[in-house]
Amino acid sequence: MSTPYVLVLYYSRYGATRKMAQLLARGVEELSGVEARIRTVPAVSPTTEATEASIPEEGALYCTLQDLEQCSGLLIGSPTRFGQMASALRHFIDGTGGLWAAGKLVDKPFACFTSTSSLHGGQESTLLGMAIPWLHQGMIYCGIPYTEPGLNTTESGGTPYGASHTAGTDSNQPITDTEAELCRALGKRIAALSLRLAPKSS
Repeated sequence: MSTPYVLVLYYSRYGATRKMAQLLARGVEELSGVEARIRTVPAVSPTTEATEASIPEEGALYCTLQDLEQCSGLLIGSPTRFGQMASALRHFIDGTGGLWAAGKLVDKPFACFTSTSSLHGGQESTLLGMAIPWLHQGMIYCGIPYTEPGLNTTESGGTPYGASHTAGTDSNQPITDTEAELCRALGKRIAALSLRLAPKSS
């Protein structure tokens, strides 16, 4: 029997969201009995033509619907684009109608993460907006509780709606210790819920 996994699915253009995905995956794997599977999505072409190779030259593999269907939990992340998720991730989500129709993701936990260039650049609206499609899929939304000390003291990213990071106008601001701590905590929480909510084998 294969080890259950949390799918860490993200889109990143300048690298900040990718680094968050790696921290979240580290948090997932702090628990025994569950793994993190990191996946990304290709950029969307404005000419609606395929412009990306089927396997990226570097970094995480592109996500498949099977990766999503077989996960025990989901962590999904995107940079903020005018207070919303990036179109590349939205494009992937729009292709999951078959999973919705078959109820393949019902009762699985999920959480969201994002990166913005400014502190008030739409982090919370992006997190909440990113959650909506997965609520339609019947999944269970998980945030960060205020029992996490960093949520009360952060001066950068970190919200009760999910993990976040302020990357700066040049997208080169490093992830703070508090932001990293909250990423790992959210990853660990989704891993624990994934194990708890997984169907019991007969």
